[in-house]
This record gives sequence, C-alpha cells and structure tokens, in this order.
Amino acid sequence: MINICNCKNDTLIMKDRNKTLGEFIIEKQEEFKYSSGELSRIINAIRLAAKVVNYKVNKAGLVDIVGAAGEQNIQGEDQQKLDVYANEVFIQTLINREIVCGIASEENDDFIAIHGKAGDDNNKYVVLMDPLDGSSNIDVNVSVGTIFSVYRRVTPMGTPVTLEDFLQPGDQQVAAGYVIYGTSTMLVYTTGHGVNGFTLNPAIGTFYLSHPNMKYSKDGKIYSVNEGNYIHFPQGVKDYIKYCQMEEGDRPYTSRYIGSLVSDFHRNMIKGGVYIYPTSSKAPNGKLRLLYECNPMAFIAEQAGGKASDGYGRIMEIQPTELHQRVPFFCGSENMVAKAEEFMAKYK
Repeated sequence: MINICNCKNDTLIMKDRNKTLGEFIIEKQEEFKYSSGELSRIINAIRLAAKVVNYKVNKAGLVDIVGAAGEQNIQGEDQQKLDVYANEVFIQTLINREIVCGIASEENDDFIAIHGKAGDDNNKYVVLMDPLDGSSNIDVNVSVGTIFSVYRRVTPMGTPVTLEDFLQPGDQQVAAGYVIYGTSTMLVYTTGHGVNGFTLNPAIGTFYLSHPNMKYSKDGKIYSVNEGNYIHFPQGVKDYIKYCQMEEGDRPYTSRYIGSLVSDFHRNMIKGGVYIYPTSSKAPNGKLRLLYECNPMAFIAEQAGGKASDGYGRIMEIQPTELHQRVPFFCGSENMVAKAEEFMAKYK
C-alpha cells in the first residue's frame, strides 16, 4: 500500500532545504531592522571566515596548528594556536569588508575601533565574538565552535566607537549565532525572527538550509553540567542535580557534558535539555563571558522557545559593566531552566 502524503507541504520543505545561506539572507533582508544591507554583509563575512577556520580545524593534527600558543588571554587562560588563528581570521574578514565600526573579542584585552578608508565612522554595527569556543578540546578531536553577537551602535555615527557601544544588555542584540565545527559544519543564527541552521557542503563550499525554524522542546531529558565541580557548586545547583538523578516520573535525566559550550548547547536545542555553568567556590562569578557567550546563546535560546537565566533572572536583561564580565549561565528547555531557578531561589 502506498501512503499518500501532503505533497504540497513536502515540496515546500524540500525547496527550503535546497536554499543556500546567501539566498536565505536576501529573502529575509526586510526582517533586518534599520538595515540597508550592512547586516546581511556581516552574516556573509562571518560565513566566509567560518569556512576558512573550518578548513584549518579539519587539518588539525596534520599541520602545526594544535596546542598552546604560549600566551594567555585577558582572562588568564592559555591561548591555543587555533584561538589566535581564528581570532585573526574573523577580525580581518570583518575589517576588510568595511561593514562594522567596532569589534570586541574574548581573545583581545580591549575593543577594536574600525575606521573606513575615508576616515569616517559611519557604519552602524559592532560585533562581539568568541572566535573559537572549546578550543582546548581540539587536541582530542572534539567539536569546537565560534559564537558571535551583533549590536547597533548607540554613539552617534561619524564618531569613533566607545565602550558604551559594547556594554549593551543582550535584549538590544540585532543578530547572534554560532558555527559548530563537528562531523559536519553548521552555521546557526537568528535576527529575532526564529532560528535557522545551515550545513556546509564541503564539496562546493556552500551552506545550505538544513535545520529551518529550530525549536527547543518545553521539557527535556538531558542535563549538561561539569559534575566534577559538584563539591564547589551552590546548594541550589546541587539540589537540582539530585532532582535530575531522582527516579520519578520521566526521570532520571541523562547526563551529557562535552565541555564545549557550542556543542552542548547545539545538542540540547535539538534533543531537549539544560546547560548549566554556575558560580562556584572556584569561580565566584561563574566562568562564561556575558558578552561573548551568554548573551548570544541566550538570544538564540529564546528565539528557539527556550530560556536563559543566571539562576535568578533573565540573562539578556543584565546591564554589562565590563567587556570580559563573567556570569553564571542556565540555558535550555524552558521548563528545565525554570525548575533549576526554583531550586536556586530557595537559597537566594
């Protein structure tokens, strides 16, 4: 017996899945608030830089790109060679396109003010990024990623950017996304109109729409936290972990933790789960950076129907006070994050 399907819907789905990232950007241009083409060009620049970094990541182990670079970043973390390389590629690609007026990177002490050839500062947007998240895992062939965030500047056009342009709360983002370099390379992003994922076809170097309208399930069965730090966690987190492990209803949940934020986030968004990097006695403010990691991931999570919190309130409402500010991070399926907040509130 032949099953009759809804051919019209199937045709639309197949048509969407054959769409390239470039075609998708052009089609959605009208959704970019205030933009007259710059935001599209920023996404295109990130696409180009991602392909360059992807090429290098896939050669890790064959060329001298693996291991420590011998220096530390502003956070006192050892920089990997690929950290330095990815940082240079993304910064230079954005500068060459002359489409942003400023860039801030997790790997740089301060922001970079960019001036056009004419010496003016008329570009509207600033980009903040973690050029290679999870780079310490590259030695063991674990997925790594790039995280980016785009804001409209708040200082007058025609003047140099200032710190004020970068210290904006996450709810002012106009775009955010990540690239995951794994078994396949994907670029996932949002401009505030849902979340879409594009997979790179390495044979022709083109990203195709493979995951349209990505969504978190309201509930999930995965919790992602470094349980090796359990003894250092606040009591609310300890209680939530015990709740996840309790045999009751649809629990116990499955514990999955990779150690690369992009990888853990990506899996949980597809399968349903919660990612937690809390404060601890070893990291009193948490470890993840608000501007380079938490805000962009929170924007994506909310656009996908998820939730992102510092354990007590919405991540994207936090007013940043410094470029490399750290915060605790609870992110994922809405009901799972809400339940974690319940446990945290008991000890507030």
